[in-house]
Amino acid sequence: MKVTLATHGGQAAAIHLRLPPRVLDTDVLPEDAAAELARLVAAAVPAAEEERHGRAPDAMSYTITVEDEGRSTVLTQSDAAMSPAFAALLGWLEKHFA
Repeated sequence: MKVTLATHGGQAAAIHLRLPPRVLDTDVLPEDAAAELARLVAAAVPAAEEERHGRAPDAMSYTITVEDEGRSTVLTQSDAAMSPAFAALLGWLEKHFA
């Protein structure tokens, strides 16, 4: 599975425009980390499909693309309206990209 994280907007929007999306491939992760990522993705997909409304000027938005076995799933949420499952996945990715 390959997971890509792209960030958009926020007060540092000009900086984010220049940054490429970050990519994480489970093939390079330890088995327990890959399993944890798969669990977080599985929890975030149904939560991201629920429509969330909320507007905030300068809010960051996040696009997580999951490619697995020939399928591609795109999850998009923002700081203004983010499910707990999406937030958990985002936090895990941020920690492992550092």
